[in-house]
Amino acid sequence: MSTNPSHNIKFKKKTNATDGVCNPDDHKSWNRRSFLQALGLAGGGSMVMANTRLSVSSPSPLSAALSASENDNILVIVRLSGGNDGFNTIIPVYDYDSYANRRPLIKIPPSEFINLERDMFAMPKSMNKLENLWGDGQMKVVQGVGYEDSSLSHFSGSDIWANTNLLERERSGFMGRYFQELYPDYTFNPPASPPSIQIGSIGNLIFRGPENDFSFAFSSASRLEQLGESEAFYDPGVDPDCTYAEKVKYLREVTNTTYNYADVISAAYNSSTDFGGYLDNSLGNQFNVIARLIKGNLGTKVYMVTLGGFDTHSNQIQRHQELMNQFSEGLNNFYADLAASGWDDKVLSMTISEFGRRFTENGSLGTDHGTAAPMMFFGTGLNGNGFIGEHPGITDNDLTPGGNVVNTTDFRQVYSTVMKEWMCIDPNTVSSALLGEEFESLDLGFSCDGLSSSNPIDENSITHGVTYDPQNSNAPTIVITTPRTAHFDVVLYNIIGQKVGTLRNEVLTEGTRIEIDVKETIQKRLTTGQYVYQILVGEDSFSKPLMIS
Repeated sequence: MSTNPSHNIKFKKKTNATDGVCNPDDHKSWNRRSFLQALGLAGGGSMVMANTRLSVSSPSPLSAALSASENDNILVIVRLSGGNDGFNTIIPVYDYDSYANRRPLIKIPPSEFINLERDMFAMPKSMNKLENLWGDGQMKVVQGVGYEDSSLSHFSGSDIWANTNLLERERSGFMGRYFQELYPDYTFNPPASPPSIQIGSIGNLIFRGPENDFSFAFSSASRLEQLGESEAFYDPGVDPDCTYAEKVKYLREVTNTTYNYADVISAAYNSSTDFGGYLDNSLGNQFNVIARLIKGNLGTKVYMVTLGGFDTHSNQIQRHQELMNQFSEGLNNFYADLAASGWDDKVLSMTISEFGRRFTENGSLGTDHGTAAPMMFFGTGLNGNGFIGEHPGITDNDLTPGGNVVNTTDFRQVYSTVMKEWMCIDPNTVSSALLGEEFESLDLGFSCDGLSSSNPIDENSITHGVTYDPQNSNAPTIVITTPRTAHFDVVLYNIIGQKVGTLRNEVLTEGTRIEIDVKETIQKRLTTGQYVYQILVGEDSFSKPLMIS
């Protein structure tokens, strides 16, 4: 049972948290992301611009179309960090001899089986809390999930599972690209709640879009409570003699807007109550927090929780069993909590891990980095239990020279299915989020039949972007090209949504290309930090961030 069942968050707002002098602790590190991580927070977009007074006259066509087809479904991604051993998670009983011969010392014996689907597969008894979910038709397993030429690196593997780019480095994630299309004017027209919340995975690429980070991230579940207890609004005024005055001012402004967005989360959290029963461990506390937010009607569509420790190169038996016990305990209680409040049919959970483990055990009673592994799904919306796809071959002739199995299901096909059939996102938008790839949906037990295709936003209206001059202190230049004659109003805003000045206000004729030197045009001193420009053309609005250094 949880030792702190109340977990009530009380936001005590304070002003003038500092006296305006340059505190030496303020400039231990000036990297924006590391500063937010030190607070236990990271993210951008709606976190930064929440509660802004800025607005646009109408939502984008894409946003309106997608909103019309939205449902109330929620996705919870459970990240098993380190590379989960799929063969000791879902045991291939159908060829137990091959399994036992390759794992003589770390195999799960039949006496420890929880048999699944006509004794073809089994779970270890350390996962016994999931037995009732399987029996109630609330668990499915997708077999052999991975991709060709799998990276065996934790870092590259995690990035590939997040960005879905198998060929080259990509610094945006598949959910981030979707949210970027859903909210093209995100900075000026953010949703009332964060599109995604993640705990324990700060820096993960999944929710990072080409222009914005679409997640509100906590380093741990306890950080939410700590934030509530220590919230303070900082006086952005800083002693001009301070060596780092501009950067201190920038970081304080970011912190203040972070607290503004935290109010929304706090309100949802405190409008619900603890269900009880969660174990007082990392994953149990994470599930408890997101259950409170879901029950409090926060409105966030995607959550991610993280359980680490799956890099089991040695002494795997005890370590892996302890992890899977924590996983099954937390997940079972999570769905009992949701069922008691009527939310269980609206929440789908799925596991991801950067890779599986090698089929053959090593000499240290563990397993080395591998390739394909099963993905597990949970929730009433699955409409029955079962196995999806083909299990990878595990005989000697099936394995690679390195002792790995060959994937039978592309992980992007799983993502595509969840986005199209659970979140009810238009297939064209899903393909765009998956870098132009299209995948046939798997039969996971749910569908969005009858979803009409949405009309994509008219990208021919204008093109715009930012270039930086390395010869002039990386001064930014906004480049705009218009295929039609129209009145353009281009305005610059700072990180907290205050208007800095107008960059251009005139009629541009068809085919015009303009370049706006921001520093030269604004005719005033700009402090170091992030800014946003907004282009208003009739009822259309476009925006992108830029940096002043």
